[in-house]
Amino acid sequence: MNELSLELTFLLWSVVITFIQLIISLLGATQQHGLTTLAGNREDMGSTSGWAGRAQRGHRNMLENLIPFAILVIVAHIAGISNEITVLGAQLFFWGRLAYSLIYVVGIAWLRTVAFLVSILGSILIFLQLI
Repeated sequence: MNELSLELTFLLWSVVITFIQLIISLLGATQQHGLTTLAGNREDMGSTSGWAGRAQRGHRNMLENLIPFAILVIVAHIAGISNEITVLGAQLFFWGRLAYSLIYVVGIAWLRTVAFLVSILGSILIFLQLI
């Protein structure tokens, strides 16, 4: 069996963050709305607020950013491009997203934006190695 590249390893751990965000988001929504409501069609559920709402939005934001990151990592892997810059990009994405997840649930707005920008920089670094 082949060993995963560092970039693929960080992609895999980013997926783990995404699953953890999902669980935290579901726990918060369950606390606010109840399991019966969540098991239903949610047509008149209303919004989720506070930390639970931030957890939901953070999870959605992760999904939106994980897709391009995953594509970049997979394309780089298929193309055989792996260097210090692609590894740094994957690290920045992972650590930026981990920080973003925690900071968002706690509710620190501007620091959350910095963490987001760090993760975006990581994706940009990988992209620049592909062009």
